[in-house]
Amino acid sequence: MSVQKKVFGLTKEGKEAYLFTIMNEKGMKIQLTNYGAILVSAFVENREGVLKDIVLGYDKLEDYFINDLMFGATVGRNVNRIEGAQFEIDGTTYYLAKNNNGNNIHSDKVNGFHKVLWDYKIIADNAVEFSYRSIDGEQGFPGNLDISVTYSLSNANEIIISYRGVSDKKTLINLTNHSYFNLSGHEYGDIHNTKVKINADYYTPIKSGIIPNGEITEVKGTPMDFTKPKLIGKEIESDFEQLSLAQGYDHNFVLKNQDIGIRKIAEASSELEGITMEIYSDQPGLQFYAGNTMKNTIGKEGVEYKKRSGFCMEPHFYPNSINIENFKSPIFDEGEEYKTTTIYQFV
Repeated sequence: MSVQKKVFGLTKEGKEAYLFTIMNEKGMKIQLTNYGAILVSAFVENREGVLKDIVLGYDKLEDYFINDLMFGATVGRNVNRIEGAQFEIDGTTYYLAKNNNGNNIHSDKVNGFHKVLWDYKIIADNAVEFSYRSIDGEQGFPGNLDISVTYSLSNANEIIISYRGVSDKKTLINLTNHSYFNLSGHEYGDIHNTKVKINADYYTPIKSGIIPNGEITEVKGTPMDFTKPKLIGKEIESDFEQLSLAQGYDHNFVLKNQDIGIRKIAEASSELEGITMEIYSDQPGLQFYAGNTMKNTIGKEGVEYKKRSGFCMEPHFYPNSINIENFKSPIFDEGEEYKTTTIYQFV
């Protein structure tokens, strides 16, 4: 196992950003940058033993300065949507950027965690820790938040992402990784032939604006049912109101066994390449996004990414949970540790 570091480019402020490459004993490798604590690439062997990069992204640091689609991003302080771009803690209302039809999505897409240069530390021969202090009031959130994101690669072909954070004020903390996966290779095209299984009997239906309406509904008998492996494209164009509202899958699934810690929550596979990804997490929800609103953009190796060129599997608290009483709260007290782990394992 080894970690290699090289200069990835210069930030707008003229500071060096680095690209870290971790390779395991089986030949799998991942690439990360401390700019945005972003996952840049993940090279996985297909059934023929050929390495396929299954993460969408860019070849140059400068392209991540814009990154409207948030390829590989560490999203914070809060991932997903907050209705009305505001929330209340102990009688005080906090206001966020109205960047999604009057709502807030991903905290701040212009100046979020994915647009800052994180400190870094190589903490083992297979792990890099990124750390950042988000100051009180940044993006509209209360408290000075000290956050770290550690990426490690195991010899069992696991990408392990561990998050830790502590604030000096009661605040909202809800992070995730926003990588887009295409298990047939980032260059392949659409993900309709990817097979997905999600360990959830329920999901949170949405209303206009892709905001949960507060209900928790069974997936059984609907196109939202991924309790058995199913091709993403099989029902994505169905005449079903939930799919029409989001132009496809962009929904939070209510995961099983929420109180037992890290467990398998989903899997996805490309029969074309023989690559399967299993997802593990300790979080209550999984946002499954099928790239419905992806805009054409030129990515790695000059590849043009289009609508549904990749899918996201994002474990976190339910969307808008800060404003919905019956959803598990993402609020953490002063000094209370936020910690969560996501594992993407390739088998």
